[in-house]
Amino acid sequence: MISRIIALVLIVLLSPLFITISLLIFIFDGSPIIYIQKNYGLNNKIFNLYKFRTMKHNTPELPTEEFSNASSYISKLGKILRKFSFDELPQFFNILKGDMHFIGPRPCMVKNEEVVKEMRELKGIHTIKPGITGLAQVNGRDSNSYDRKVELDYEYMKNANFIMDMKIVLKTFVVILFPRNIKH
Repeated sequence: MISRIIALVLIVLLSPLFITISLLIFIFDGSPIIYIQKNYGLNNKIFNLYKFRTMKHNTPELPTEEFSNASSYISKLGKILRKFSFDELPQFFNILKGDMHFIGPRPCMVKNEEVVKEMRELKGIHTIKPGITGLAQVNGRDSNSYDRKVELDYEYMKNANFIMDMKIVLKTFVVILFPRNIKH
């Protein structure tokens, strides 16, 4: 319940940013403004994950690391949004709906991340709610292999506590303010 209240407060406080980003996407690349992606959530229940659209129209639905030339599919504005993780802001609505937490393993895409889904199932990671940020995002981000991401998700699942969550939140701000390990 606390996560939902915090998400609602952040949505209200950041509404000028939400509106500005929405207008910029619409002006420079048209609609839709929000990209809806099918992802696995708690106990592999499928949910709609919301993001600001950063990819050009008619881009195949794949994780960007699977493109041979991902940057050619990302809009100019999208590159900026991704660099500072602004594309993730609509996920506050996912928290409000109860699909996600602020902290946890990043949810897997339904369409093509079966490998990660299966690796997580073996370790029981699918039994916790996914998050906007987590250990993998603050410890290597895009440079992590699937194995490493699952290892960090498992570490979080086994050791999650208030202190760990606060460290992840602080590291998330550092990662956003000083972006690195972002491939696309």
